[in-house]
Amino acid sequence: MRHKHNNQLVPFARQLRKDMTKEERHLWYDFLRSYPVRFSRQKVLGKYIVDFYSAEAKLVIELDGSQHFEKENMARDAERTAFLEGYGLRVLRIPNIEVIKNFSGVCEYIDAACEQSLSQPDG
Repeated sequence: MRHKHNNQLVPFARQLRKDMTKEERHLWYDFLRSYPVRFSRQKVLGKYIVDFYSAEAKLVIELDGSQHFEKENMARDAERTAFLEGYGLRVLRIPNIEVIKNFSGVCEYIDAACEQSLSQPDG
């Protein structure tokens, strides 16, 4: 899969990797980093930087803080999701509170999404 690589976003993505939120850090270090399907963190895809991305599973994981539930930000997130889905990616939006209060459920959800994606004939 080819994405228009936006070199201007690379330094910002690198900084975001250094300054992950506690929820991103928890999901990365306690699950995704050693998950059998490879994930990248703070990956530049077109004009966006996504929290976590698996090319193999065609999956994007976005962790959403409370600001994502404000009307204006919900519209931006819908536009972002549509853009990413245009590349044939599935976008999982997970509220930060779920990572904090239901970590095992979040991991099971991601695992099921990966399995479903990898079992698709084209994928």
